[in-house]
Amino acid sequence: MDTDHSQQADLAVGEGHVLHVRTYGSESGIPAVYLHGGPGSGCQPAHARLFDAARFRIVLFDQRGAGRSRPKRGLSANTTAHLVTDLERVRSHLGIDRWLVVGGSWGSTLALAYAQAFPEQVLGIVLRAVFLGTRHECEWAFRGAAETFRPELWAAFRDLLPKPEREDPIRAYGRRLEDPDPRIHLPAAEAWAVYEGTLSTISPPEPKLPARLDRGPRSDDGKGPNTPYVEWHYIRNDFFLEPDQLVRNADRLRGIPGRIVQGRYDLLCPPAAAAAIARAWPDSQLTVVPGTGHAGTEPPIRNALTAAIRELGARYG
Repeated sequence: MDTDHSQQADLAVGEGHVLHVRTYGSESGIPAVYLHGGPGSGCQPAHARLFDAARFRIVLFDQRGAGRSRPKRGLSANTTAHLVTDLERVRSHLGIDRWLVVGGSWGSTLALAYAQAFPEQVLGIVLRAVFLGTRHECEWAFRGAAETFRPELWAAFRDLLPKPEREDPIRAYGRRLEDPDPRIHLPAAEAWAVYEGTLSTISPPEPKLPARLDRGPRSDDGKGPNTPYVEWHYIRNDFFLEPDQLVRNADRLRGIPGRIVQGRYDLLCPPAAAAAIARAWPDSQLTVVPGTGHAGTEPPIRNALTAAIRELGARYG
């Protein structure tokens, strides 16, 4: 079986949530799970192609509120603890004993939280673009990075808001995302997605923000960007983590081999977080890739990530 073909299933995990789960590769291969970013984005077949389908049993699933999981944008009973428990449910459902855990950006946060909760189930960890879920990182990713490196983008994003809302633009956009009126939340989600997407690429195209925020459609067909809604839900709740939780609990990763791939010029998840977790986790190795940003699709990042997966997989092949 190659990574263009998969087996699919829907798994009910409680509280009204049903996860969309896909498996690729060899049934007898090394089990590995890939955790997508966002929160709220979803998995793609390209994620499975990070692995050698002849050697790995590859598991992809859309987290609560994301991708093809149901309900779409479901925020009730959607926390980091719920997602960690969901990972265990998926593992048990598939009859997997231990697996390699791979995640990028928010997926790296979830990978660390899961491995610290269930270290005995983890063969190894591969992370890209480490994000530790701290308030400082959020403030940098959604404001500081743009103010410092893309001031024209920050000004355009901020100035779409009415003047009274510009003092705290991220919270103002968040309030709009929470508004049940599609005329309010849909243009806010579009602007948020363009803004974040521009910061995620080292050489982005010219951003196309909406012309204004008060002329959204009257109905929501569900085809707009999904990530902003789930992302804001996690941001306003500090990602449902205690301050510095993932670094403080790094001792729970003792004995688990790790590989960390980090873009040198990643604006959303700069190298400081990757360096912090690497210092606290002696069994990990950090590779900083020159001339790259945040996106996992950048060829040097993708090549480093596939090499890290292949290296850890060779221990268990």
